[in-house]
Amino acid sequence: MITLPPIWLLDVDGVVNATKPGWGGPPHKHGLWSTVDQYEYTLRWAPALVDRIHDLHVNGTVEVVWCTTWCAEADLLERMWSLPALRRAFTEPLRGAEASTAKLAAARNVLADGRRLIWTDDLEVPRSGPLYDELTAGGRGLLIRPTSSRGLQRSDLNAIEIFALEDR
Repeated sequence: MITLPPIWLLDVDGVVNATKPGWGGPPHKHGLWSTVDQYEYTLRWAPALVDRIHDLHVNGTVEVVWCTTWCAEADLLERMWSLPALRRAFTEPLRGAEASTAKLAAARNVLADGRRLIWTDDLEVPRSGPLYDELTAGGRGLLIRPTSSRGLQRSDLNAIEIFALEDR
């Protein structure tokens, strides 16, 4: 029986885009013009983090799915970070409460589809309580809520890889 890899719902701001990622060198920095917001955002990231995300997806350890307010313009991120075209949890430009609702719905849909869930988000991922219990029941979900200024760390990626390989 072939076991599908877990779906990794990946937020960007505060998760990959972080002011002080601390992966052993200065962050890379690049401006991206958002046609949705009509604004140029400066993104900062650790290249080793993006490389690891790429590798985990391409080698089939996880299936990365954008779950971010960048979803409507995820192609900009893919080009900048040399990532393959990834699925998106939603395609419309959402902000605030609408984005929060769509992100939670995406997490619930992953589990409802019988897939294991990895969800990384610096704001939306619950740390405890009934929602946390719901999303992690039976060991089917791994929730990581990084510190916004630091984003995902090596230990987080190690935990993701261990979780993803558990059922193989």
